[in-house]
Amino acid sequence: MSRMLSAVSALGRLCVIMGLGVILLSGCALIREKEDFYTYTTPPEKLREIETLKLNETKEEEVPRFKTDEQEPAELTISLEECRALTLENNLDLQVELINPTIAAERVSQEEAQFEAAFSASVNYSKSNSPVDPTRDVQGSSMEYISTNLGVSIPLRTGGTIEFDLTDNEIETNSFFSTFNPSYETDLSASISQPLLRNAGHRVNTYGIRVAEYNRQITDAQTKLAAIRVIADVDRAYWRLYATRRLLDVRKQQYELAQELFEQAERFVEVGVKPQIEVIRTHANVAEKLEDIIKAENDVRDTERDLKRMLNKAGLGMETETVLILSTKPDPVRYELNREEMVANAIENRMDLLELELQLAQDAITIDYRRNQTLPQVTMDYTYNINGLGPKRGDSYDLLKDNDYRDHRIGLQVSIPLGNKAAESRLRQAVYERTKRLAGRDNKKAQIKYEVLQQIDKLEACWQRILASRQATILQDQQYKAEKRQFELGLGTSTDVRDAQTKLADAQRVEILALTEYQMAVVDLAYATGTLLGAAKVQWEPIIPQD
Repeated sequence: MSRMLSAVSALGRLCVIMGLGVILLSGCALIREKEDFYTYTTPPEKLREIETLKLNETKEEEVPRFKTDEQEPAELTISLEECRALTLENNLDLQVELINPTIAAERVSQEEAQFEAAFSASVNYSKSNSPVDPTRDVQGSSMEYISTNLGVSIPLRTGGTIEFDLTDNEIETNSFFSTFNPSYETDLSASISQPLLRNAGHRVNTYGIRVAEYNRQITDAQTKLAAIRVIADVDRAYWRLYATRRLLDVRKQQYELAQELFEQAERFVEVGVKPQIEVIRTHANVAEKLEDIIKAENDVRDTERDLKRMLNKAGLGMETETVLILSTKPDPVRYELNREEMVANAIENRMDLLELELQLAQDAITIDYRRNQTLPQVTMDYTYNINGLGPKRGDSYDLLKDNDYRDHRIGLQVSIPLGNKAAESRLRQAVYERTKRLAGRDNKKAQIKYEVLQQIDKLEACWQRILASRQATILQDQQYKAEKRQFELGLGTSTDVRDAQTKLADAQRVEILALTEYQMAVVDLAYATGTLLGAAKVQWEPIIPQD
């Protein structure tokens, strides 16, 4: 008894010390500056002052390079397959998306944790000393009470709760009528509480888990769609870079032809065959072609920088001047496409349609849950209790073990809402949302069919453009050579040759664009069907961030 009192006294002193510490810390917090409450404070001038851009006039002909600590190669040969692999490994947009499945899986774990058992313990001590009428002194004027309780609560997936409790009470009093002083009371009880209508049943109580699981699958579908989109974007960027490089080659070729025409015009003027105006015309043409080269080089840098951004490879940052040499060349092949089969594959593989199907399944269980919430609240409670009493703690536990004194309690609680408009409204809302989504599913299927058929027609049109543009390039080349021959024979002007050069350059540009747009049309068709190009399948895994 003395050890118990000393322990209680020590616990009381600890509580007092902790309380004083909390009060002291709270007082210190009150005198802190306002800014100390925030982990990061932005200076006011950074938010309210707009800086000016400072530009220094260069003293060199070349623009200074962006300095980096990484060793960058002058050139890097890379294939389309390598670009896809680097994208899966390093792309920042994709890495952000790959964390979402991990977050969704944690939400499922959180919902499942609601059925974990909980252990509880409590200790209470009280001491009272109050005057009483001696003629009515049954409990005594002085009483010392120590109560200890240990319990386990187990939530059930049926909606009920099972609880086990062990209570140990020690009572000491100065009452003359007390048979045991001190006395020890021990109770062991088991109880169950089970709803019968509202919140009753496995499906209702696992609603949160199933919703979280559907959300996890929806997140996986969204992540897969993001992976397809990112890889398709890399394919398009790869072919855009190929197109701009080829267009730059065309501009350089046109510049060389213009320079050659200018030199011919100078020679003809020197011998008196052509007037001086021909030199001026051809010289202006050279300047125009030089400007076209400058624009084409800038387009190459932009598309190359965009591809580097997507690859995000170490040592190949956007600021590097490494030239990407594309080893995969266009290989246009005409495909025989079964329209019905392509549409069926798209409906089977498209992740946005799968996401809609998962949402419909989620709507179905939501309707069931909302319908259950409109029922009355009926709860049945049952408690089985074993009692023990004795002058010593051991005697009390012996009596508890003998199970001679036991109690049974059963109860029924009913709560019926009057009106129940809120629950019925939520049920109707869930039904309406599912009806709306069902209509949206039909619209989504029609949209997918439209996109697939559109991409098939686009692919066929791009193939026809390749054939037509090749023929146009051949004819424009012949016309240019003929105009040039006429100029050399003195039967034509440099203007005719320049116009023929421009038409040839346009024909070459159209042929290059038709070729690359055909490759991108194949990418778009694969994206419309929910698939990717390439010989190997792509398998992604969620990223688990490190603590």
